Amino acid sequence: VLYSGQGTKHLLLSVLFLAVWEAESGQVHYSVPEEAKHGTFVGRIAQDLGLELTELVPRLFRVASKGHEDLLEVNLQNGILFVNSRIDREELCVRSAECSIHLEVIVDRPLQVFHVEVEVKDINDNPPVFPAAQKNLFVSETRALDSHFSLEGASDADIGANALLTYRLSPNEYFSLLVPTNDDQVKPLQLVLKKPLDREVASELLLVLQATDGGKPELTGSTELHITVLDANDNAPVFDKAVYRVKLLENSRNGTLVIRLNASDLDEGSNSHILYSFAADVSSNPEAFFRIDSASGEIKVNGKIDFEETKLWKLQIEAVDKGNPPMFGHCTVLIEILDINDDAPELLVTSLSLSVPEDATLGTVIALIRVSDRDSGANGQVTCSLIPHVPFKLVSTFKNYYSLVLESALDRESVANYVLVVTARDGGSPSLSTTASMSVEVADVNDNAPAFAQPEYTVFVRENNPPGCHIFTVSARDADAQENALVSYSLVERRVGERALSSYVSVHAESGKVYALQPLDHEELELLQFQVSARDAGVPPLGSNVTLQVFVLDENDNAPALLPRPGAGGAGGALSELVSRSVGAGHVVAKVRAVDADSGYNAWLSYELQPAAGGARSPFRVALYTGEISTTRTLDEADSARQRLLVLVKDHGEPALTATATVLLSLVESGQAPKASSRVLAGAAGAEAALVDVNVYLIVAICAVSSLLLVLTLLLYTALRCSAPPTEGACGPGKPTLVCSSAVGSWSYSQQRRQRVCSGEGPPKTDLMAFSPCVPPGSSSGDSGEQQGIFGNDVSTVILNVFNAC
Repeated sequence: VLYSGQGTKHLLLSVLFLAVWEAESGQVHYSVPEEAKHGTFVGRIAQDLGLELTELVPRLFRVASKGHEDLLEVNLQNGILFVNSRIDREELCVRSAECSIHLEVIVDRPLQVFHVEVEVKDINDNPPVFPAAQKNLFVSETRALDSHFSLEGASDADIGANALLTYRLSPNEYFSLLVPTNDDQVKPLQLVLKKPLDREVASELLLVLQATDGGKPELTGSTELHITVLDANDNAPVFDKAVYRVKLLENSRNGTLVIRLNASDLDEGSNSHILYSFAADVSSNPEAFFRIDSASGEIKVNGKIDFEETKLWKLQIEAVDKGNPPMFGHCTVLIEILDINDDAPELLVTSLSLSVPEDATLGTVIALIRVSDRDSGANGQVTCSLIPHVPFKLVSTFKNYYSLVLESALDRESVANYVLVVTARDGGSPSLSTTASMSVEVADVNDNAPAFAQPEYTVFVRENNPPGCHIFTVSARDADAQENALVSYSLVERRVGERALSSYVSVHAESGKVYALQPLDHEELELLQFQVSARDAGVPPLGSNVTLQVFVLDENDNAPALLPRPGAGGAGGALSELVSRSVGAGHVVAKVRAVDADSGYNAWLSYELQPAAGGARSPFRVALYTGEISTTRTLDEADSARQRLLVLVKDHGEPALTATATVLLSLVESGQAPKASSRVLAGAAGAEAALVDVNVYLIVAICAVSSLLLVLTLLLYTALRCSAPPTEGACGPGKPTLVCSSAVGSWSYSQQRRQRVCSGEGPPKTDLMAFSPCVPPGSSSGDSGEQQGIFGNDVSTVILNVFNAC
């Protein structure tokens, strides 16, 4: 850099650039001269950092520098680092030998941080400056030759060769200039008297002291020395030492004694009375921090002494006697400030609101942390730590730089948010620390499927329910959050026989309510088994199934149906029989057969003989549970030849349903009955004989199957009692009566003529369960005919009774 004139204008001719990559620290170095123009090229930072130009904008390339953000800038189009505003090295680093700008280059996706050092090169842009443009000296004409007079030297804001000063005194015959060597820079400049003064010849001298730096080109500064020649007091005060060195702790209290100076004067009287003071022509302002006792020479603390602000104080002390004219002595006091641990570390976290997905990989960088301490030595050495027992750790990436990374797996369902406390502690004694808190939120991912409270539910619904009836509500819980926990329900579609499952039931997608779309018929479908699927809204979605067993309970909706007897005569569905008048009491003359499509109590039939017209007493009766019609007495001639009987068949449902059978009996003489019905009786006898053989095997098979089903029923009942009680829907029935009693014994409610179970797969299953009523041993003689008909006389009647009972 070349300057013309006195430095008021300068022209930048050349710029030296240097970029060195240090593999050990991962740091890029550049250099740029101070006062470089706006837009001056510094370096191809993107290329040197190994970044592609096309990824600078998508990865949010940015440069940060604490306190110097506007000095340098990066062109995101070409990745060039250039000068953005004026860089003044003296303003940036004062007199420091090394001056650099530390840049943090941060890119995202993934998060990376690079450290760049830009060294600011000094140029000779500051001339030497004296503390004052003019200095007044009073010299007695009696001063001896080789007397020395201290002068304050010039200062240069530049460094290195640019601040290396040489001095030159304007030509004169009285004084010469003594310049200290480079090894003894603390000593001041001195004028040396080389010729005796004569006030009568020259009472005043005007000299020019010029300082020149070592820059290219050279810059100069000057001050005028106005020397007044005095008479009389010819001995100046003299200090014990020319330079005093003192060490002082920072933050020393006001009034702390720093040093006691001592100067002596060989004169007598007032000419030897010395007063101490700070030199008036010094560049610093010591009075703000120290005070000096003018009489004793004690220097004490008078302000805040801060090592971080000033590490070394250079005080110029002046001793003056009270002679006329006064004479002066000078010394230098160097006060070295010792650091104490008075500054806590500083923590800087890039972000205080963080979110990490719970499936983040180990080693994921969460945040960047920078620590610093204004103290020096061990007091400025900072270590950073994290609270224990968290799935994160701190990794040192550079000097005083840390990365917060993921150390172990996260689970939002266990811990959804972490409050991390980072502690920075220095190495002082006692040590100081600083803490910073940051909140790390664990973002949810869809890693939990909806779960039902139990894998299977049992529901009881009465048949003939209204369409659209709510029968049950399923509910699944998802441990995830937001849309990952939003559960929707649907049917697992299956075929139920020849029809689709969705024609029977439906489920509300949001509430999980299960509805019966049509009236259910116990006679058609006794058990409907299907699955409901619960699926969340995550990506990809997760789901689970639950099984519902819907038992359709029987209602008494079928009236008894009369069965015609093969070979029996009669018109209009009436049963006709020929009865001999010679039969005795208790003789079975006919039998009414009926079935009921319902089951259980609703299918248990009883028979009643309706009273004859006019209230006449009939010679016939009907068995209550078998439907056999028998005589109550011996028939006589008074009985009408044609008997018309009305038999009421009634089930045990609530309310009971009935059917009426008409039986026409023709009374004939004992010789006519066999002839009239011999052919029919012969055919019937042969059929009944064949039926007896078949029925014996059928009874054995029925009993075996019934015993097996009884055992299975007991096991199922025990399992249901050990599990949770079944939940009933809005259309569910009341609690069923399990055992019903009657005049002839007990009948189990679960005894059903048939069972049809639909599990959603395969054809319906039909099981036959047969149970005989238990007749008490103390039955009246009036029921002896019924008991005989059930247990001994008529095997076919027993089989039919078993079917009716079941």
